Amino acid sequence: MALAQTEGIARLLRAADPALDVEIVKFETRGDQDQTSKLLRHGGKGGAFVAEIREAMRAGQLQAAMHSLKDVPGNEETPGLIIAATLPRDAANDALVLRPGLSLDEFRAAKGKGFKIGTNAVRRAAYLRRLFPDVTVIHFRGAADTRVAKLDRGDKQRLPDGGEVGPADALVMARSGLERIGMASRIVHDFSVREMLPAVGQGIVAVECVEKDWLTRGRLAKIEDVSSRLCAEAEREVLWVLNGHCNSPIAGHATLDGREMTLTAAVLDEAGDRFIEVSRQGAADRPRELGRAVGLELLDKGAAEIIARTRPDEH
Repeated sequence: MALAQTEGIARLLRAADPALDVEIVKFETRGDQDQTSKLLRHGGKGGAFVAEIREAMRAGQLQAAMHSLKDVPGNEETPGLIIAATLPRDAANDALVLRPGLSLDEFRAAKGKGFKIGTNAVRRAAYLRRLFPDVTVIHFRGAADTRVAKLDRGDKQRLPDGGEVGPADALVMARSGLERIGMASRIVHDFSVREMLPAVGQGIVAVECVEKDWLTRGRLAKIEDVSSRLCAEAEREVLWVLNGHCNSPIAGHATLDGREMTLTAAVLDEAGDRFIEVSRQGAADRPRELGRAVGLELLDKGAAEIIARTRPDEH
């Protein structure tokens, strides 16, 4: 999926500047190499997928790097680096994929009871337990195409302690990711944003570069999508206010309607029994102000307690 995203960026850059020579560099991170451990072991998605790439940029090995924005931590500073372009947002919602031989009617009739659903995201696990209280949610790792292949083969998921779980009967994955790898046909149900609020930045591809590399910043500015940037800034401001860490079940989604923005964000525990959601409207050209207001209201309603219970150093 990352390669498909990167190739898409290369096409946009070449279209914006036909004389530009774009070279794609494949980069395998710790999160790619270790398909067993929970991402927390590597410092969350930021440590698993982002940190090493950022170091390569700072060292001059790369001029720019592509990230799925939902994988970029929102509660930390990135000295010397800047997100220079945000691409038009793809579908932000999550989707359900079933193993061969299982129909959506069967799943719905059972209301998930007796089925195992695989995911590595605590946010998705929390929403699944709210939507299907009797379902069994299991840890499930791998690139998007790898996860679907494991589902189809009936593979079990190895755990860090040497044990195994599964096989999975279903997966919950980002629709945008499945579309990028040509597997959208496997989707049997699209969760609405109301059913399962997406991760902050889900569906947005961001391109990062060295802050003082003005030549690269100028080139990346040509593929910037303003609407995507505004929504990203509002959503990520919520993460910053909440000081959410890599294991926090935080969700957020912004939409634009002319000059007005609507931002909805939520914090819920992994068991799915505590749920706080806030929705506000504000000026589209002041996204961080709206994000800050939503984040502060979540804190007023007790979000900090939920987030604190999931911090790694408290377990």
